[in-house]
Amino acid sequence: MKQLSDRLNRLAPSATLAMSQKSNEMRAQGIDVINMSVGEPDFMTPQSIKNAGKKAIDDNYSKYSPVPGYAELRKAIAEKLARENGLSYTFQEIIVGTGGKQCVCNTILALVNPSDEVIIPAPYWVSYPQMVKLAGGTPIIINAGFSQNFKITAEQLEKAITPKTKMLILCSPSNPTGSVYSKEELSELAAVLRKHDDVFVLADEIYEHINYVGHHESIAQFDGMKERTIVCNGVSKAYAMTGWRLGWAAAPEWIIKGMNKLQGQYTSGTCDVSQMAALEAYTGNQECVEEMRKAFEHRRDLIVALAKDIPGLEVNVPQGAFYLFPKCSSYFGKTDGTRVIKNSTDFALYLLEVGHVATVGGDAFGDPECFRMSYATSEENIKEALRRIKACLLDLH
Repeated sequence: MKQLSDRLNRLAPSATLAMSQKSNEMRAQGIDVINMSVGEPDFMTPQSIKNAGKKAIDDNYSKYSPVPGYAELRKAIAEKLARENGLSYTFQEIIVGTGGKQCVCNTILALVNPSDEVIIPAPYWVSYPQMVKLAGGTPIIINAGFSQNFKITAEQLEKAITPKTKMLILCSPSNPTGSVYSKEELSELAAVLRKHDDVFVLADEIYEHINYVGHHESIAQFDGMKERTIVCNGVSKAYAMTGWRLGWAAAPEWIIKGMNKLQGQYTSGTCDVSQMAALEAYTGNQECVEEMRKAFEHRRDLIVALAKDIPGLEVNVPQGAFYLFPKCSSYFGKTDGTRVIKNSTDFALYLLEVGHVATVGGDAFGDPECFRMSYATSEENIKEALRRIKACLLDLH
């Protein structure tokens, strides 16, 4: 009998990867599709980092690496946290994983028990609720819609906490919205959390350096928060290193030891060539980070202006990351004569099949009124994609 485990059957497939696959299939058929569905910088890894990876190969970094990562890299990450974030960690309080995604999942698996509740603000990254379900926990969704710039309030957080609450997952800058929590907003959330000793925070800060409002703020900076916060980050977005698969987490040592135990049983150490490349990323010249940030900011301004010019879309101005999350619900119930747009998934499929632009419906992110576009692509692609979207939406009535 062909029967997958109940654990696996509880999970939903990744909507972002599904849309990307569908767009790739259309491309293979010769259709010119502009893919704005995947959050991946279109820049190449900076040359100095590539050179470090090549040198690592020549230096025979081709053996099993330590499960938590090389001490040299973990020390460099600790120095980065002190220098850029004002946070003091020892290298024993840091673990390196195979991508930021693994570090997020490790955190949840290390701390969440069956029946524990995990608070997730919506819109959310598609994998958060699925990872909580994988751990046997219960996702508790707080809706933070367009009207509040997709950010939860301290009052909403207080109402959501119960005796079963184990964790809050907080992503800033946010995927999928690009919203960024200010220092004052984080301070208000921290004040609520300090009333509840048993609640941890998973702070997903992978988009830290793609920030258009100034210095990045971490919730770990506030009194009493570092002891209960797990900061997850990595090199994929800031250094255009998605394929190198290297992320890390910083947390109290007892949590890191637990994650090390877990990682030791199902992946072991991260590729050591990638670790040497990441060491160069954190210790080398940082001009590349600012150059890419400026390019993303320029693209943000471009896509916001073009999207605001499309009738029926409501558009906010994202403060970080490289996503736009417009409200498209005014098109629900409309038709082109052959299909009816019932929800944001239908809307995204319409844009793909008719406009040949791949996006992702907001249903997958916990906000069914919106859809996500990644502007981690060229200005030429952004202009053409928004032209196509505007044109095909004119056919709906």
